[in-house]
Amino acid sequence: MIAQLTGLVGGVEEGRCIIDVAGVGYLVHASTRTLSSLPMPPSVARVLVETQVREDAITLYGFAEQSERDWFRLLTTVQGVGAKVALGLLSALSPRDLVNAIAAGDRASLTRAPGVGAKLAARLLLELATKAGAMPTGIMLPGAPAPQGIEADAISALANLGYRRMEAHPVVTRVRDRLGEDARLDAVIRESLKELAQ
Repeated sequence: MIAQLTGLVGGVEEGRCIIDVAGVGYLVHASTRTLSSLPMPPSVARVLVETQVREDAITLYGFAEQSERDWFRLLTTVQGVGAKVALGLLSALSPRDLVNAIAAGDRASLTRAPGVGAKLAARLLLELATKAGAMPTGIMLPGAPAPQGIEADAISALANLGYRRMEAHPVVTRVRDRLGEDARLDAVIRESLKELAQ
């Protein structure tokens, strides 16, 4: 199995690149995030690789960072998520954004990825809420998989005001921790708005 390639960038196309290692050009499929981080051809690049072997093909998927490869592996464990959808998710959302979207229960952010509809987004949230926190990347899910009570109400209010759930969730959590368990909803919303406005 190929786990890493270091060689000359032979070219970059939509969704893939060629890495030339000692005269052999490897076709590597990658997210837009990884492709945009590659140097201009013919510079030397290093990509981490996930190799998938099937009866009819050996396919290489490349990643600029370990956390992105870990997320690719995790995403492809979810029923209905193949390599193409996983790369689409990683193109639309960084690993940190994925953590925040899952923690906030933010379906809308997940459906921005090509091939992810409302049903698949719901399945991703359900299945990854417990798996994502155990990832060996050092990125941990903050708190419970879905906010409850005042936190959920505050996030909903901020979403109605135009803020994305995944950006509102960590702010509301911080404000709630700072104000304490007895904080009123209006106070949490007001303080969160102050923080989001900075």
